[in-house]
Amino acid sequence: MIAQQIVNGLMLGGVYVMVAVAFTLAIGVLNFLNFSIPGIFMVAGMVSWAALKSGQHWLLAFGFALMASAVVGVAVYFLTYRPSSDSDPEVPLVSSLGFLVLLENLIVLWLGSDQQSYPAIIADFNFRAGSIIVGGAQLLSLALSLAFVIALSLSLRFTNLGRQVRAIAESRRTASILGVNVGSVVPRVFVLSALFTGAGGILFAISYLQVSSSMGESIGFKGISAMIIGGMGNIWGAVAGGLLIGLVEILSTQFLGADFVNIGVYGLLLALLIIKPEGLFGMAVAREKF
Repeated sequence: MIAQQIVNGLMLGGVYVMVAVAFTLAIGVLNFLNFSIPGIFMVAGMVSWAALKSGQHWLLAFGFALMASAVVGVAVYFLTYRPSSDSDPEVPLVSSLGFLVLLENLIVLWLGSDQQSYPAIIADFNFRAGSIIVGGAQLLSLALSLAFVIALSLSLRFTNLGRQVRAIAESRRTASILGVNVGSVVPRVFVLSALFTGAGGILFAISYLQVSSSMGESIGFKGISAMIIGGMGNIWGAVAGGLLIGLVEILSTQFLGADFVNIGVYGLLLALLIIKPEGLFGMAVAREKF
């Protein structure tokens, strides 16, 4: 029974990984806690559901959802971050929170506030290993999440854009002096973060077959928690944090009951902040950058 719950926790953690990595990109590069990310997560899930409901092929539906995510990411950059990039970090943070509220209400006006059943894209099949059952959709979701993170990590390390992003993360002023076009790179970071978030929303919908206008809220808080637990600015720390939170959530449900899920997750966050404030893989003196 415990082994089965551990598997379930890892599957759920794969969704948190995507959101935690999106937050990590924003805060690791821009020192900006982008609160629009839960809204983008929700938009991707709801747009893909609406497209599928209208009869679109699932490839087109997912494409529309990712395009919508990218458009919102660009809008957040131009309307929240860019106008206030030289001000205190709290200013764009508050305006991005306004974006989250706006997105949720726009989706309610368009598609309603009720929870919707998501059509099964992947046929209902399971893998069995003794007494352990692994859902095919959840396994695919976890595999894709880790594959996306590996691709992102390699891109940041070995591509020209990745080197520019890491230079900006270390010092925007120095990167600009060295010839990095900061004004061109930063919007790409927003788009990349939005695409990661949108992919997470789609994978969640595929795995758990439900979407709603409020689906991003709890996922967003747990994504932030995963980022903090893993270590601010550390991509693989975000992966570890996401998987750990998935495990804690499932095990709390199994042994303590559904009412104790948030106590387990945020209790873990509080305990870690007391014992190791820099996170599992963070640096004590200065925040680690990718």
